[in-house]
Amino acid sequence: MSARSLRDRLWTREAANGLSRKQPQASARLGLNPGQVWALLVLGLGLVVLLMSNNVPAWGFGLGLGFASIIALRLYACCLNAGPQQFPKRAGHTLPRATILVAAYREAGVIGGLIEALKRIDYPRDQLEIKILLEADDTETWLAALAAGLDPRFELVRVPAGAPQTKPRALNFGLRRSRGEIITILDAEDHPHPGQLREAAEYFAAADPSLACLQAPLNWYNHSSCWLARQFALEYAAHFLVLLPAYIRLGWPIPLGGTSNYFRRDALRKVGAWDAFNVTEDADLGFRLYRGGYRFGLITCPTLEEAPERCWPWIKQRTRWLKGYAQTLAVQTRMSGTHIRSVPWLALALTLGAAVASALLHLPLALFTLGRIASAGTPDLAEIAILGFLIASYGAAIACAGLGMRRAGLPFRLIDLLSMPLYWPLQTIAALRAVWELIVRPFYWDKTEHGQTDAKACISTSRPP
Repeated sequence: MSARSLRDRLWTREAANGLSRKQPQASARLGLNPGQVWALLVLGLGLVVLLMSNNVPAWGFGLGLGFASIIALRLYACCLNAGPQQFPKRAGHTLPRATILVAAYREAGVIGGLIEALKRIDYPRDQLEIKILLEADDTETWLAALAAGLDPRFELVRVPAGAPQTKPRALNFGLRRSRGEIITILDAEDHPHPGQLREAAEYFAAADPSLACLQAPLNWYNHSSCWLARQFALEYAAHFLVLLPAYIRLGWPIPLGGTSNYFRRDALRKVGAWDAFNVTEDADLGFRLYRGGYRFGLITCPTLEEAPERCWPWIKQRTRWLKGYAQTLAVQTRMSGTHIRSVPWLALALTLGAAVASALLHLPLALFTLGRIASAGTPDLAEIAILGFLIASYGAAIACAGLGMRRAGLPFRLIDLLSMPLYWPLQTIAALRAVWELIVRPFYWDKTEHGQTDAKACISTSRPP
């Protein structure tokens, strides 16, 4: 065996098992511990008993408290001034070396568009390396990337076969081959703004070393193609342009998006990089960076992606996201006190916890509440309060989405805002699938389909100024 083959074998093993070997409590590989299993059983049983007890004030109080917390957070976020920050422009020779990592699998239909977008990146050519990480069996994407024409900044990296075959494992392998002080993560269908990397580098240069990660805003280049894509665009605009600024202002960790993240390399290595067994490795990494004493920032240059336009691909994608959020919740609630700081329980509850709980409970609780009120004749005070919280929650979410779209410079329609409550029940279907997958295949990566939309045609009319 050659020295290179031996090195690749060692790097492959470390890419998959490095975090779970060095920090087992920080990896989703452990699953739920017995205490967490019992806590979930007791919580679920208690919820069933409350709902079957016909005691509306009892379960309504807990439901109302949850609604009130989420409403207050959204209204706080809407009231913040989230204007762009300005940083001193730096000459090309003073910019640090940067690496862009793209983990792609079976993306022959979109990899050419990504490569064209990356060629337009405004960054010194001698300070940038772009590594496209391809699984060993993905010959089709390899050939499509070569056909797109690669300049010296690009390198195709074949990730050796191994388990689990996930995006974070590929990123860990690519990190070992990178030399950049700034590490950028992009997805195969992305179209990042040409100035995004330069903005991130200037932000890092102006900040102290505790700033470890920058997140760019994400949205969809096919946001106007159908009702489902428009709803997805509203959801993303609210998350990236309204809620994330609020999390940072509160000093909370942020659940990172899976792309357009910019990291200081040293900070990334110190926290163990990505967990190969977590299917939302981005959100997990955000919380581990926070535990390591690091902080976050937001940049303004956006990235456009492709939203699913059909219901079943959307449900499969959301299943993976909710499963990964649940994995991250399990990891965060069992972490020991050996880190620089602990995650505030309120932050954990209103970011990951609210996402998982609302997805699981939204449809059954909404139907139960509305059915109870409709069949009760004259509603009592508790039922009126629950309905009021439900309406206020919808209103706060609609306000966040409208404000986010305005900040993104994207058009939206009033009918799409008002129909948002029809979109949310889809999450319950995805959440139930996520619970099932957590039991039967926790590390399975349900890949999102890309290349269903003509990206070039969409972007020519949809990119915000």
